[in-house]
Amino acid sequence: MTTQKTIKERLLALDTAAVSDALDSLYIAGGLLGIKPQVSGKKIAGPAFTVQYEACTPEKNRFMNAGNYIDQVPAGAVIVVDNGGRLDCTSWGNILTTKAVQKQIAGSVIYGSARDIADIRQMDYPLFACNIYMVSGKNRARVKAVQCALDIHGVTVCPGDWVFGDDNGVLVIPGEHLEEVIRRAENVENTERQILSTIDAGTPLDVARQQLGYDVPWENNV
Repeated sequence: MTTQKTIKERLLALDTAAVSDALDSLYIAGGLLGIKPQVSGKKIAGPAFTVQYEACTPEKNRFMNAGNYIDQVPAGAVIVVDNGGRLDCTSWGNILTTKAVQKQIAGSVIYGSARDIADIRQMDYPLFACNIYMVSGKNRARVKAVQCALDIHGVTVCPGDWVFGDDNGVLVIPGEHLEEVIRRAENVENTERQILSTIDAGTPLDVARQQLGYDVPWENNV
C-alpha cells in the first residue's frame, strides 16, 4: 500500500524538473510562476494547506492578526498562501516560521512577500516566496478563507494536492494524478541519467536521445 511517507520519500528523491516533465506529459499545469526559493538547498514535499488572503481597510490604533490559521495546520503539510502576489506587504515572517518549525510543518509557499529572512534562514526553514520585503501585512491584508481552492497564475491549488519544491522553484501535483506523475517522473529521471552516462562515454547526443527514447522519457522504465 502506498503511504504518505512513501509518496514523500519518492518525491524527495526526484527534482522539480523531472516532475514538471511528467506533468507536461499529462497536460497538467503545475509550476507556480514567480515563486522562488528563499532558503537555498531545501526541498519540500507534502499535502497543501491553503490560505486565501484579501486586502483590508486598516483599523486605527491596533494590528489585525492574520496568521492564527497556523494552529490548524497539521505536521507534514505545506502551507500555500495566496496574497494575490502582492509585493507591497508581507504574509509570512519569523513568528509564523517559529510556530511552523515547532509543529514540524514541511514548508511554506507564499504567493506574495515574506520578511525576517535572516531569522528564517537561521532556522533553516523551507520558504518559497515571490519577494522579500519588510512592510507588514497587518492592517493591509487579512485571511479570507482556509482550506479552499486557490488560483495562482492559472494553476489551481486545492487542499490535499501535493506541493513539491527545490532550488528550481515549486509546483503542485493534483491529488488524483499523484502516483502517475511520480511514476512518470521517475522514468524521466532514469532516462536522463542513462543519457548522461551514454554521452559521457562518447556517444553523440542525438544518437543517445534516439536510443533511449528521449522523445517520450516518461514511458521509458530504463
